[in-house]
Amino acid sequence: MTIQRMDNVLIVVDDLDAVVAFFVELGMELEGRSPVEGRWVERIIALDDVRQEVAMLRVPDGPGRIELAKFHTPKAISGAPQDAPTNTLGMRRIMFAVDDIDGVVARLRAHGAELVGEIAQYENIYRLCYVRGPEGIVVGLAEQLG
Repeated sequence: MTIQRMDNVLIVVDDLDAVVAFFVELGMELEGRSPVEGRWVERIIALDDVRQEVAMLRVPDGPGRIELAKFHTPKAISGAPQDAPTNTLGMRRIMFAVDDIDGVVARLRAHGAELVGEIAQYENIYRLCYVRGPEGIVVGLAEQLG
């Protein structure tokens, strides 16, 4: 038995509109957005009285997707601090390959994004950076050189 693909990554958010706008500005496409509730979802995630809104975004012409969920009930609980450093346990970032790192950073700054460190070059291969977006979500950007 083998894995067929990685389908998506789930990020629980409080401001669904802001996070959707951030990822759309990055270049992802909104596949859909809808409420999710009922016994079937409660059985899967082991929570009672679930009411949430879910947005699914996809990488254009690619297999990668991000699922964003806003819980109305039960209310989401906070995990690590939003400005947690990179060595904090847990999932720390999602990395995207981009073709113009400076342009992407400039566009994301209009949505409140801030550089975690700085844009740096790795040999003659990549320019890389981490950007902290809405709700502390960290996105890595990599621009291949040459």
